Amino acid sequence: MNMITLTIDGVEVTVPAGSTVLEAARAAGIRIPTLCYMKDINEIGACRLCVVDTGARAWQAACVAPAAEGMKVKTNTPALRAARKTNLELLLSNHDKKCLSCVRSTNCELQKLCREYGVDDENRYAGATTSHPEDFGSAAIVRDNSKCVLCRRCVAVCSKIQNVGVIGAINRGFNTSIASPWNMSLGETACINCGQCIAVCPTGALTERDDTAKVFEAIADPTKHVVVQPAPAVRAALGEEFGLPMGTSVTGKMAAALRRLGFDKVFDTDFAADLTIMEEGYELIGRIKNGGTLPMITSCSPGWIKFCEHNYPEFLDNLSSCKSPHEMMGAIVKSYYAEKAGIDPKDIFVVSVMPCTAKKFERMRPEMNNEVDVVITTRELARMIKNSGIDFTELPDEDFDEMLGDSTGAGVIFGATGGVMEAALRTAYEVVTGKTLEKVEFEAVRGLEGIKEATIDLEGTPISVAVAHSTGAASKLLDMVKAGEKNYTFIEVMGCPGGCVNGGGQPIVSPEERVKKDPKVLRAKALYSEDEAKTIRKSHENPSIQKLYAEFLGEPNSHKAHELLHTHYTARPKY
Repeated sequence: MNMITLTIDGVEVTVPAGSTVLEAARAAGIRIPTLCYMKDINEIGACRLCVVDTGARAWQAACVAPAAEGMKVKTNTPALRAARKTNLELLLSNHDKKCLSCVRSTNCELQKLCREYGVDDENRYAGATTSHPEDFGSAAIVRDNSKCVLCRRCVAVCSKIQNVGVIGAINRGFNTSIASPWNMSLGETACINCGQCIAVCPTGALTERDDTAKVFEAIADPTKHVVVQPAPAVRAALGEEFGLPMGTSVTGKMAAALRRLGFDKVFDTDFAADLTIMEEGYELIGRIKNGGTLPMITSCSPGWIKFCEHNYPEFLDNLSSCKSPHEMMGAIVKSYYAEKAGIDPKDIFVVSVMPCTAKKFERMRPEMNNEVDVVITTRELARMIKNSGIDFTELPDEDFDEMLGDSTGAGVIFGATGGVMEAALRTAYEVVTGKTLEKVEFEAVRGLEGIKEATIDLEGTPISVAVAHSTGAASKLLDMVKAGEKNYTFIEVMGCPGGCVNGGGQPIVSPEERVKKDPKVLRAKALYSEDEAKTIRKSHENPSIQKLYAEFLGEPNSHKAHELLHTHYTARPKY
């Protein structure tokens, strides 16, 4: 590899040729502030916060300036600091500075930089401002351009990573804004509600629709029996909101916190993940044996489902008819549990805690029959815990409630890319072969490659499988299938990069932090560790699942199971 040597703030640095000044500085442990920059996603030098003195006639943006042999760079002179402060003041001059009421207060990159450079509210560039009404048209995402700093990170992730592209810059100069075509509301576009735009936004310009008030109201209503269910990925990230290291599993504390918030029953979506494997696994086996539509594609990710409806309607018959796990849980709570507990289903209020903003849209789909009443994100749950004065880190570990709180290792790995595939293979192998699977780990479908492929031999029945995470990767995979270049039996798609652990409703991690710690890796590791610690690691061995079928559903894919646990999908306009 061709290497070059340059000097940054008096420190000699050797980096691969082709590196930027910013990359060289970070390699030497020298911090240059950034705002618009996201490695490999948004490297456009727009905010000018990373300007450095390279000895050239004009200062350069370090994120796009190529490092050169012998270059001498200064990053922290009084003039550079003054320029960065000026840039921040200019940004603030057209920014809604309601920081005390902003959901991103104390976790806002703009706010952090303003503190760092001593910028106050009364800046010298105060004057005309642009006016933007808030966009509440989406079921999941709220857009407030009065807080937008035009970094374009949301545009880049929507287009480059997700291949959705429903937002972009319009107008010029002072009137520039980020908008959808023809100024449509996000809810009118082909937005898939994945929330990846929220996850990369440095300010409060993009947030999830806040449904916490509805939950507090339901808990306070004595006529309602309020049931809560957290998704697998929530336990791997919730602790970050309370200062715990990234990748800390907080399953027991989470259950304890939910009880202290006042929920009547604390169940676990992991149970429904096991149930999904039973239904989806037997559906796959049925398709293979009976000449059904293949490849079968998983249907757990609502962002991916909506993306498919808009962009690949020809694959709708390939989608598993299974509802996502939390919707299955809602259906079982309002039928089986209601019957066992002697409660009128109309009096049951189901709350899902999800890592995913798209679940808010999914809940409102008419074919879901209002089985889930409210969806809140991991961030919303954290706000509820803080608002209630609960000291999360001091809580004892508690278990989920019985009946719908038991789960296996297969259920918990649903939150990582490849997890649904691995869980399904653990069950499919034993159902098809009648033999015990001794090694339950399927390493071939783990990891963060955009597309992973494997052929699994079920004792003479080969199954060709593929795993894709992010709808951008899913596009590439489906295009290959359409072109006849690839042929699979089973495909898992997760709408978000890395799967649910990196969902749009998870704790915000800045690009600067992501360089040091990858949430996709550390959160997934927490789920795999929990899987390894489980006594039972195969969905079909969950005794509560076995009891549910014996007492209520009959068998996987039965008529009753299809009534409650399966659904259908609808082609939508491409734009």
